[in-house]
Amino acid sequence: MSLNARRVAILVAANTALAPFAIDAYLPAMAALAASVGASIHHTELSISVFLAGFAIGQLLFGPLSDRLGRKPVLLGGLVVFLLASLAITTIDSLSELLVWRFVQALGGGACVVNSAAIVRDCFSGREAASVMSTMVMIMMLAPLVAPVVGSGLLYLADWWLIFVFLAVYAAFLLWLMSTRLPETRDPNLPAASPRQVLLNYASVFRHREGMGYICAVAASFGGLFAFVTASPYLYLEHFGLSPAIYPLVFGVNVVVIALSNRLNIHLLKSRSPQQNLHLGLTVQLAAATVLAVAAAAGAASLFVVVLVIMVYAGMIGLITPNAMSALLDHFGHMSATATALMGGIKFGAAALAGVMVGAFEIESLWPMVLTMLVASLVGNLGLRTLAGRPVHA
Repeated sequence: MSLNARRVAILVAANTALAPFAIDAYLPAMAALAASVGASIHHTELSISVFLAGFAIGQLLFGPLSDRLGRKPVLLGGLVVFLLASLAITTIDSLSELLVWRFVQALGGGACVVNSAAIVRDCFSGREAASVMSTMVMIMMLAPLVAPVVGSGLLYLADWWLIFVFLAVYAAFLLWLMSTRLPETRDPNLPAASPRQVLLNYASVFRHREGMGYICAVAASFGGLFAFVTASPYLYLEHFGLSPAIYPLVFGVNVVVIALSNRLNIHLLKSRSPQQNLHLGLTVQLAAATVLAVAAAAGAASLFVVVLVIMVYAGMIGLITPNAMSALLDHFGHMSATATALMGGIKFGAAALAGVMVGAFEIESLWPMVLTMLVASLVGNLGLRTLAGRPVHA
């Protein structure tokens, strides 16, 4: 393959960053958006869950299409849908319109992002793939760090609608970048799967016990993370009374820790297997969720304690996601986009469900977030150990 690892990582990270920008950029503007559409902040937070659900469906639909038609046509088509939906959101005046267009926007985003891991798998395998994915995730993690800062600045300059104009401009930039700089990476010698074969491919992943263990690990950890992300506007802006200008700082520290854990993952892969790092990440995540629940029960969940514990919990994503994805694709290199689509669909579906558990009931408390994070960590640890067994040593 003529593309070097760094160029692949940068191109794919720029593409993958679209999702965290679409999710996180408007978080500081959630209260302003809620007021604009005449809804509570809790119900407006459901637009995050709707986006995640659309994102999951988009990956399940367009992952197999990518294996059939190639990476670039699906990627570019998804960017066009995302761009148009972002512009449509700037014209909404009700919560129902917001939810509909966020869903459409997410379908386009899913078509984009499902290609990212498949492109890496087209070019690399094994430990090299895990390392490239870790670099990709580390670069991508700059997006959630920068997105709330950008959103807060755009909110200050105009109003919440300018954030969605920005997302449309970013999609237009990616459209140019991917059409001019990224070659088609799918092997033309691989046979195109029929719709029936796609269903059989999905079934083969579902039947793969070890592979489903890796998918369970990623889905549970992602669900726990998005319980926090969905709750964060209420948590920081209302419960702790922080301003929209301070919000990006307390939110962004989690991203810094994820980036650092990705660097740690790359270092540990020199002497440990991806599976060992995956088990380590899930164990630490469960410990952090337990500490948060104990602190909430004891009335000790101050801003400092909550920020610190969530930093540790979120940071473990850097040890979980790239290693689980690499381990899964080692078994499904012949249909990487389909396997990635299933992992992405279940992962974002779990995140959407976690968001609904946190936001739908309008409970003015930390407990919906805390309990969802704890249950997600338990499911992730039990699922991995039951389905995938003991970690493979380096």
